[in-house]
Amino acid sequence: MREIITVEIGQGGIQLGNVVWEQYCAEYGIDKTGNLNSKDAIYTRKVFFEETSDRRFQARNIAVDLEPDLIDEMKTGPFKALFFPSLLVSGKEDANNFARGFHTIGKQIIDKVNDRFRGLIDSCDNTMGFAVFHSVGGGTGSGLGSLILERLAVDYRKKSIIGFEIYPSSQLSTYVIEPYNALLATHWIIDNTNVSLVLDNQAIYNLCQSKLHIPKPDVSHLNYLIAKVVSVMTSSIRFDGELYKDTSEYAQYLVPFPRLHFLTAGMSPIVSKTDTTTVFTSADKVVAECFNPANWFVEYTKFNPEEDKYMAASLDFCGDFRMGEVNAITNWIKSTRKMFLIEWCPTGLRIGVNSTRAAILEQDDISAFTKNAVMIGNNTGISRMFAKRIVQKFDVMFSQQAFLHWYFSEEMEVGEFMEAREDLAFLEKDYMDVLSEQPSDEGPSHSKSDVEDSGDFF
Repeated sequence: MREIITVEIGQGGIQLGNVVWEQYCAEYGIDKTGNLNSKDAIYTRKVFFEETSDRRFQARNIAVDLEPDLIDEMKTGPFKALFFPSLLVSGKEDANNFARGFHTIGKQIIDKVNDRFRGLIDSCDNTMGFAVFHSVGGGTGSGLGSLILERLAVDYRKKSIIGFEIYPSSQLSTYVIEPYNALLATHWIIDNTNVSLVLDNQAIYNLCQSKLHIPKPDVSHLNYLIAKVVSVMTSSIRFDGELYKDTSEYAQYLVPFPRLHFLTAGMSPIVSKTDTTTVFTSADKVVAECFNPANWFVEYTKFNPEEDKYMAASLDFCGDFRMGEVNAITNWIKSTRKMFLIEWCPTGLRIGVNSTRAAILEQDDISAFTKNAVMIGNNTGISRMFAKRIVQKFDVMFSQQAFLHWYFSEEMEVGEFMEAREDLAFLEKDYMDVLSEQPSDEGPSHSKSDVEDSGDFF
């Protein structure tokens, strides 16, 4: 048995992670007490759950926050039996900014967190990696999140780290210093995760309004929608599907260069429960929506598939798909020019089918369909999200030295800001370089033949 350890950090990470666990439980037939609630419940792999001696299932999950409220809720809430109390770690005060989470308050708790990781990993047969949920806008998610990622990357360097990073939205903004926190955190994410699925709150907020007809979405609306993407993205690992059987394969097939590992998700169908007329019966209609920027979880400005090319992408089909439909998809994508691949990249489009669909929960605002799909893409256009949404706002504030004293008073130096800003500039250049020239021998470690041996490509 190979296991995945889930890590929830800070308010945003814990709120999203808990909804994802609710999603997993619904799909496995596990109730709030950790018991299987039906004789025909699907449970094929104990990747995310541990079966206890009394035949209950508990999450392989560590939750960390620098203030106690959310952790206390987990210990006393409706899903309290799902979590090991010793793996719910809290401090006494919030971080507020990156410096407190990374340098001062966070360092007071990091040794305790490391002990919890060692204990949980020792209880596993063979940990394949970590799934980390955190927001980069808040102080705990950005600062302590970066500190934990650094420790995981150093202490467990042979294990894969998949980051589910929530990027801030002006509609849901709570901190004026979010551009500082987000840029500093992204600097650490570049080197300390193997794959990062960018969850842009701005784009997801717009999806909730335009697709689900929610006038003023809140965080819970966004999280229940994100949970569907996480569910489908991990379905092959959880239900013995075709596409990914190990966390390392996300980087192997989607990331040609280690730094360029920031991914975009597109999902289809996204239709409100109140919409009783929209129908999705054909695979090509489902796929067309997956590649439509209006269905993406990252907001792009003027996305052009001929210019914003893909280094790699995967399509995970869930539900009632016939193999004939799936086999025709690659030709259909070519003919409709939905995506363009960088010619020299050894990766491509990978397709998998899983009969298990993402469960629709009572709290969901999305309709249930017999066909669902999620596209996970690595394209060069993601660099504009960092440039326009994070870097530009950072530059304006930093040029005015706004709020820097909050960071300097927490043992942070100006050089750390400058180093992180330079790293983001290099990241943008890296994405542009792959469009203009073929790389040297320092390219991806896997060959084209290695990739083509597993999955469907074009």
